[in-house]
Formats: sequence, structure tokens, C-alpha cells
Amino acid sequence: MGEPRQAGLRLQIVLALAGLLLLAFVPMFFAVASLSRATVLDLHERSARALGRAIATHVADERESGDPHALERALAAHVGLGGVDAICVFGPGGTRLSCAGSPTDTGAMTAPTAGAVETATPAHGTGGRGYEITTPATGGTVVTRLRLGGESDRAAQLVQLTALYMVTFALALVVFAYFALTRLIVRPVEQLVDAADRVASGARTLRVPRRGARELIELGTSVQSMTEKLLAEEAKLLVKVGELTETTTRLSQTQAQLVRSERMASVGRLAAGVAHEIGNPIAAIIGLQELLLDGDLPAQESRDFLRRMRKETERIHVVLRDLLDFARPERPGEPGGPPPTPADVARVADDVASLVRPQKAFRSVRIETDVTPGLEVALPAPRLTQVLLNMAMNAGAAIASQKREDGRMSVRARADGGRVRIEIEDDGPGVPPELRERLFEPFVTTKAVGEGTGLGLAVCRGLVESAGGEVSLDAGYMDGARFVVVLPAA
Repeated sequence: MGEPRQAGLRLQIVLALAGLLLLAFVPMFFAVASLSRATVLDLHERSARALGRAIATHVADERESGDPHALERALAAHVGLGGVDAICVFGPGGTRLSCAGSPTDTGAMTAPTAGAVETATPAHGTGGRGYEITTPATGGTVVTRLRLGGESDRAAQLVQLTALYMVTFALALVVFAYFALTRLIVRPVEQLVDAADRVASGARTLRVPRRGARELIELGTSVQSMTEKLLAEEAKLLVKVGELTETTTRLSQTQAQLVRSERMASVGRLAAGVAHEIGNPIAAIIGLQELLLDGDLPAQESRDFLRRMRKETERIHVVLRDLLDFARPERPGEPGGPPPTPADVARVADDVASLVRPQKAFRSVRIETDVTPGLEVALPAPRLTQVLLNMAMNAGAAIASQKREDGRMSVRARADGGRVRIEIEDDGPGVPPELRERLFEPFVTTKAVGEGTGLGLAVCRGLVESAGGEVSLDAGYMDGARFVVVLPAA
């Protein structure tokens, strides 16, 4: 689900103004309504008190006239006028002298206490809400009950008028503020956004609005300056990218040339090695053949020449066989073929030690083996024997080249995660630094001419890598040479 759509600036302005007006006008409305209602009720109370005093004066005058029916006529004349519902006259002792009006209202009236003063008490009679006015008079007290009638309706109308005025004023203020803020803020911002979108779509110039508030004009100017700088940086970046592309193309061409040159150099070194290793035996064979062709040789000497020719031919055969092993090493465990037979590292190490001990180069060399029992690798035993035997023979030849009375060679192996690490170490002269990078290439050797073909380590590397392993020279070992063979555990 995408992010919720945010409200626009116009809607936010309208909502903010509406909230502000609600906070300002709602309390004001209730204050004005309460004040208006209280003012109207106060006016009603004053009018009721004045009417009660007038009735009390009239009643006192009628009682002093001496006419026994004058009081009843006066009371009857006032009932129904000015909202009067009922009137009762009480004597000094609280005796009811005369009443007029609604029987329910007159029955609910009670004589005031002695020494009563003029009071106005809210009451609810047959005519609705009203006031009960108690007015002291000569020789008694007059109690008058008046209903409010239309006065309360006029108070409600005043409150409604006030509310209508406030709502109208608030709407007018919202509309005015909306258009004013839209012209001063929203429209310049929208123009600035549209201009930025055009630049993002590929336009090369930014036209900013020049109307609106000063801050917005300054913002537009700043955005325009920033856009110009970005466009300038983009142009510079495009130039740099072009230069980098051109440089990369030249580097690719140079790399291709170097690869071709290195390939030709490798072919040249290989051809030179093959010519050197095969050329000498062939030259010897040709010389011996010429001697045999000349004839007149004793039978024993001819047989000796033939044996020497066979020896040189076998030498050529060994070189070619090693070269083929290097170029096309066997790959056990290929799809469709039988799975490789695991090799027991400890047994192979013991076999290699047994094979090299009788050799002349190992007569003064102490051979040590330190192999964790039970280690097996995913390489057939004959191939692992070939790898370790080749490295062991190289170590013996290196120690023998120093013509020392003693020497040491060790074979160690241990588990390393899901792999097996085998180290073949000697204390001979080590490998010269200039040969370390090319030691596993064909025809690279530290032996004297005629003592080695330089294919042994190259073949070992092919065999180890065919099983998914690695072989390397430990460059940090300075007391001789240490080769490290890492193979997958079986």
C-alpha cells in the first residue's frame, strides 16, 4: 500500500482558519448569549417590580376610599394586563384579604413573613414561567404573579441573531483569508513547484515567481541560484563521464592488447620450454643415428648407442606425458561419471615417506609426518600421492643442492572447516623471490638444466584444482619452503 495522500496547502489553510475561528467565536458566542439573556431577564425583573409597586399603590388607594367593593374591582382591573396572572392582598397578620386571577396561581400564593421587603422570585404558573412580586403596601402586602410571555422569546431571538451574525462574519473571514493567502502564498509556491518540475523534466532554466511575500520571492531566488549551480555541476559531471568513458575504452583496448601479448608470451615460453626439453634429446638421437648409419661399429657399441637412443626417446615421452597431464588433468567426479574415491591423507603421507626415504637425496634428511587420523579428501589416492611425492622430491633436491650433512622435511595435515589443509615444509634454500609468482607455470624450475622439466608443480596445480582445491607457496615462511594444499574433505 502506498503512503496516504497529504492534504493540500489550501485545505490546510482553510482547516487552520476554521479551527482558529471556532476557538475565537464559540466562547464569545456563549459569553454574548449569556450576557444578553441575563440583561433581558434583569429588564424583565425591573419591569415586574415597577408593575408590582404600581398595583400596590393602586390597591392602597382603593382601600382608603372606604368602598368595600373597590378593592375587588381594582384587582380585577389589573388581572390580564401587562402579563398579570393573579393578585392577592394580605393583611398585617398574613390574612388573605382579597385575590383575583387564576385560582391555581392564587391558591399557590402565601402570605409573606412579617417585615417583608420587596422581592422578585421566579415562579411557574398556569401562564408559564414568570415572577412572583412581593410589594409592601399600607396596611398589608400585595403579591403579584406575572408571566414572561413573549419577553423570553425576544431574548432567544436576540441570541439567534447574535449567532447568525457570528457565523456570517466567520464565513466571510474564512473566504477572504482563503483568497488572500492563496494569492500571497499558495499560488507563488505552486508556481515554484511547477518550475522545479519542469527543470526535473529536462528544462535548462528555472523561472521563479516574482509576486507574493518577500520571503517567498527570496526563496524562489535561492532555488533558482541552486538550480543554476546544479545544472553547471551536471554539465561538468557529463564532461567527466565522457572523459571517463573514453579512458575506460582505451583501458579496455590496452587490456585486450596486454592479454594478447601475455598469451603470446605464454605460448612463446611454452614453445621455448618444449624446444629446450625435447631439442637436446632429439639432437643426441640424431647424432647417435649418424654414427650407426656410418657403420663399421662393434656390435656391443651399437647396442650401447641404441640403449642411449631409447633413453633419450623415453625422456621425450616423459616430457610430452607431463605436458599432457598439465593440459588435460583428470577431473574425478564429473557429471555422469563415477564419484571420486576418497583418499586417506595419513596413509598417503606414510606411503610418500616410504617412497622417498631410499632415495639418494634423502639419505641425510629427517622426514616427519603429523597428520590427524581419519582425514579423507575428495581426490583419489594415486593423484594425491602424485602431488605429495612431487613436492617431497622437490624438497629433497633443494636440501641436497646445499650439500648439507642434515636436513628436515615434514608433512602436516589437519581439518580446516569443511576442508583439509596439507603442508609440505623443508628447511632448504627456499624459492627465489623472482620465481614465486611464476612457480606453478610450465617449465619454471629451480633445478639445474637437465635435472627437471619444470612441469611437476604445474601438473600438481592442475590435479588439485580439478578436485576443487587450491595449492600455493607460503610466502611468509622464511626458513626454507612451505607449500600449502587445501582440498575439500570427503
